[in-house]
Amino acid sequence: MADLLGSILNSMEKPPTVGDQESRRKAKEQAARLKRLEEAEKRKKAEFRKKMEKEVSNFIQDTLQQKKQYSPMGKIERSILHDVAEIAGLTSFSFGEDEESRYVMLFKKEFAPSDEELEAYRRGEEWDPQLAEQRRRLKEQAAIQEAASSQTQQSQSCPNTNYRDKYSHLIGTSAAKDAAHTLEANRTYGCVPVANKRDTRSIEEAMNEIRAKKRLKRDDDTGGAPSSS
Repeated sequence: MADLLGSILNSMEKPPTVGDQESRRKAKEQAARLKRLEEAEKRKKAEFRKKMEKEVSNFIQDTLQQKKQYSPMGKIERSILHDVAEIAGLTSFSFGEDEESRYVMLFKKEFAPSDEELEAYRRGEEWDPQLAEQRRRLKEQAAIQEAASSQTQQSQSCPNTNYRDKYSHLIGTSAAKDAAHTLEANRTYGCVPVANKRDTRSIEEAMNEIRAKKRLKRDDDTGGAPSSS
């Protein structure tokens, strides 16, 4: 029985020493301090969000403003502002190369920035619509001139006539095509082919025909009486 009572007493937690009490006190104070910091941070975020909601509302109601640029702010503040802008139906972007210089710009939906405008902000430049229009026109003129130059070079490298027709007598074409060209030339200039002019009769046949024509002519002159040989 004594052994059982002794084991129970030994298993029970011993009273804290002075050192343990101090450690627990510091732990409680630290937990309380962290809780106060969290609550303060939460209130700070809520106040900042309320402030941004009011500024965004004023921006929307201002018909003269198309965009609004904020001063550089931290990552948490930028996140809150982006969320407020999205809920309000605005377009928002963050610009700036390093974290310390990052800032937010708000745009109304009907005045959403173009890609050229966004690129200007990303380069840290001010957006000038007139300068951008001049650059756009210069690019268009350069593209037109380049296209015209390319077309001129292409036309110079390609002959106006077909080399097959121009040098058909060298590279050869069909006999029918050659004959058609020859016939067309003959019709145009009233020429008769040499083959049509060639007399295929023999000399004796030609002389006999000449004598027969002379005889007929002489008979006509004498009234049809035959002449003595």
